[in-house]
Amino acid sequence: MAKENKNLVLILLVLAMFTGMAVEISEGSTTVGVLLFLGSVFLLTRINFKSLGDLDSLEKSKVRLLAGIFIVFADLYYNFRRGGELGTLDIMTVFFGLSLIGTQLRSSDITRVSGFGMYISSVFIVLYLIFYSLFAYLDIDFLHKFDHYLILLPTVRLLGLAGIPLEVVATETVRVSGVEEMLVVIGGPCSGLYSMFLLIGIVSGYSRIEKMEFNRTLKMLGFCIAIAYISNLFRVIVLYLTAYLYGQEAMMTVHTHIGWIIFAGVAALIMYFIDRKK
Repeated sequence: MAKENKNLVLILLVLAMFTGMAVEISEGSTTVGVLLFLGSVFLLTRINFKSLGDLDSLEKSKVRLLAGIFIVFADLYYNFRRGGELGTLDIMTVFFGLSLIGTQLRSSDITRVSGFGMYISSVFIVLYLIFYSLFAYLDIDFLHKFDHYLILLPTVRLLGLAGIPLEVVATETVRVSGVEEMLVVIGGPCSGLYSMFLLIGIVSGYSRIEKMEFNRTLKMLGFCIAIAYISNLFRVIVLYLTAYLYGQEAMMTVHTHIGWIIFAGVAALIMYFIDRKK
């Protein structure tokens, strides 16, 4: 595998571990979260930053440095005052602020990886604000329709073909009658849009670094969106089956871990595909 692709695979795995760390610490096992953090630090030491391109040529600016510091502290302070936990948008906002700060440091290695992080997080934030904030403000019911018609109904029908009794009781709710009867809500993070936004940001950043042709970038984006969608259908099916066979507690345990694990696998698959096409 080419050095630049090896580097990107490592960066994708670091992002997957970072995402997993945040999920595990907030919803799962703190021990697993710490192990993921240590693993992500180790992988960072294996990246050959010098082959990532010319991101160290980003203009040095005190305004960017101060903006990054302000973004990080403003987001953390806001959530601390509200007494709430950091959500996905908060994590990516802090990530963007830290990336801005990193691009202004003297270390060329940190500057390069921070520049890449800046592209990833900024694309994610823009897409999040469009689909979750702007659409809600304009009263565009995209998310509920997406969850119902493109996630819930396909997965219910696929499992119906396998003889698993599932009943759609609401737009985003399914009744599972297995070892125990329970309602499973498919919405929010279960739509898979977060992973899709993150992969789009990764491809956008990679395209910027490698100065890829526009048509090739579009093909990569289309491939990433398709793979992210299919992998999320698989994730939801696994959750249904776990609920049906083992009950709610087992399903919630799987729900905590499976998302970032699938993301890491999808990232590796995408980079294998890219490498074969080069």
